[in-house]
Amino acid sequence: MAKNRRGAGPQNSDTDELPKAKLNWTNFKKSFRLFGYLGQQKWKFLMGMLFLVASAGIGLIFPLKAGSLFGFLSDNKMDSVQKYSELSALGTTLFYILLFQGIISFGRVYFFSQVTESILQGLRNDTFKRIIQMPMGFFSKNQVSELSSRMATDVNVISEAFTVNIAEIIRQSIVGIGGLALMIIKIDWAIARWFIFIIPPLTIVSIIFAKRIRKYSKGFQDKIAEANVIVGESLTGIANVKTFTNEAYEIQKFTSKTADIKKFGIKYGIFRGAFFAFVVSFVFGAMFFILYLMVRAVISGEIRGDEFGQFLMLSLFVAGSLGGLPEQIASIQRALGATDRVFELIDGDIENIEIVKENKPAQASKGEIEFNSVSFNYPSRADFTVLKNISFKAAAGQTVALVGSSGSGKTTIASLILRFYDPLNGQILIDGVDTKTMNLTELRKQIALVPQDVILFAGSIKDNIAYGKPNATDDEIAQAAQKANALEFINSFPDKFNTLVGERGIQLSGGQRQRIAIARAVLKNPSILILDEATSSLDSESEHLVQEALDKLMVGRTSIVIAHRLATIRNANKIIVLQKGEVQETGSHQELMLNDKGLYQKLSKMQFELS
Repeated sequence: MAKNRRGAGPQNSDTDELPKAKLNWTNFKKSFRLFGYLGQQKWKFLMGMLFLVASAGIGLIFPLKAGSLFGFLSDNKMDSVQKYSELSALGTTLFYILLFQGIISFGRVYFFSQVTESILQGLRNDTFKRIIQMPMGFFSKNQVSELSSRMATDVNVISEAFTVNIAEIIRQSIVGIGGLALMIIKIDWAIARWFIFIIPPLTIVSIIFAKRIRKYSKGFQDKIAEANVIVGESLTGIANVKTFTNEAYEIQKFTSKTADIKKFGIKYGIFRGAFFAFVVSFVFGAMFFILYLMVRAVISGEIRGDEFGQFLMLSLFVAGSLGGLPEQIASIQRALGATDRVFELIDGDIENIEIVKENKPAQASKGEIEFNSVSFNYPSRADFTVLKNISFKAAAGQTVALVGSSGSGKTTIASLILRFYDPLNGQILIDGVDTKTMNLTELRKQIALVPQDVILFAGSIKDNIAYGKPNATDDEIAQAAQKANALEFINSFPDKFNTLVGERGIQLSGGQRQRIAIARAVLKNPSILILDEATSSLDSESEHLVQEALDKLMVGRTSIVIAHRLATIRNANKIIVLQKGEVQETGSHQELMLNDKGLYQKLSKMQFELS
């Protein structure tokens, strides 16, 4: 969202837009789970609280002592030598108070930082550990940006709450309440009452005013963001704008939006002006009125100069504390909401997979696959059946091709073999065993996937190939690259296997990324291979190299090949033709071409004519 800084006044930060939780016992109780991450460091939290209370207590002593400085202005009973002596002693006392306050404050921050980082380390680890184990259905319902936000923004909000906000609420509460109590006890009630009855109500009104301004500010920024969207879309799609001669249409859209911005901006300006008028007239006016009463009381002898100074200093500290409390409370509310969202992830249902550091090889498997009356619909689209009563068998070592128009269910079959999802009805058998009863980690170790759109990790070529077998030796990685027809282009780079591929592999061409993915699959040495449109987006030369590498990889493995280019699957042992989630035809290329009314022959002729 676009951010705009216009004039003075309260502004939004990114965290202002985070949802806030209510301050009730239920939400506080949920947040107490965070202390479970402290382990053996609970004593550090207690030490931090001790330093915090001490810091707040010293924060009340300082204004009392500092206020005594004003007594030297009105006390005529002491001679100059005595005044300088006592003033020096008081200055020394104030210096030691500040020095001690600095040490105490350092101790508070030191202990709370250690406590916070211990909590956050455990929280980050648990959150990522749970997210990475979530089923694929979870990722189809949640955007990656939202999950990343929970890992980053929410955890940072919790960090801020533990490091700053909780401590500040306690400190400001002690200073505010304690300061008010000291005003009543040590200062004349006739003077103190004016502060107590005027300043807190004015502070509350100012806070309400400020919240309304923040709301207007956010609305104002939203309006500007909407206008910026129009600009961005128009300029990004400038070719379309000019092709359809819609310049006037885009100008009208933008000018209409800027008219809204003008109206909203004027209202926002009036509201800000009213707020500043209130601050100048009432808040500053009330402060000077109380100051006037205090000076008058000093002149009339009702209070001493040191009492005047103490009241003045206490009032500044109390006003600052009361004014800062609402923002700290709002931060705590955001932290409670962030805590709730993070624990929603930690408490979510995960796949039953093994998390082990040692990458043990898969158990021996023939790789026979059988679909037995399988029906399926995605959890997010319960009313739409993707697969309807699908049955077929891929014998060990066979190549089975899945063809059909887009949306016929080919990629869904691959997802079911990997158990990204479970079928609604029917069974999927691997070597005669229902995949639902198999160890999920062991099942996926037996399968390798080479997709159409290969996404590499932002590391080196070596790292990406070794992803198929993290404990592989350099020789094994080089042999896998050679079998994938990748060794030649890898050695052409100055850094060879240590060449960085960039984010998502952007530094490599499509064909190079495909061959890295094939090398990764070679290294994994699976019994089942799934090729999902692995050559469809490549140029002729790259396609030849990739297809040659795939042919080597498929030898001796059960291969499920999803293809739009029918020329690439003519040698498949079996071709399954899908249409609208159902099996229309099954057979070899030659058998299917004999069926004049079949869908396969129709698709094959269409592709031949287009080529």
